Amino acid sequence: MGLIKFSQANLPNLRRLFVEARTEAEESQYSRNAFYNIVLFMSSVAVFSLVAQRINKANS
Repeated sequence: MGLIKFSQANLPNLRRLFVEARTEAEESQYSRNAFYNIVLFMSSVAVFSLVAQRINKANS
């Protein structure tokens, strides 16, 4: 357990490194794209779920 804590303490925070490498506008654009992607993914899951439920009802 001590070895795991020691190795984590020496690793840099990768998220912080990527954030520092980008400008504020670039980081905002990445964040916005990630938000839209997750909304699109959740919407598509909901649509497929509704379609599957209707198909299942029709077959019953």
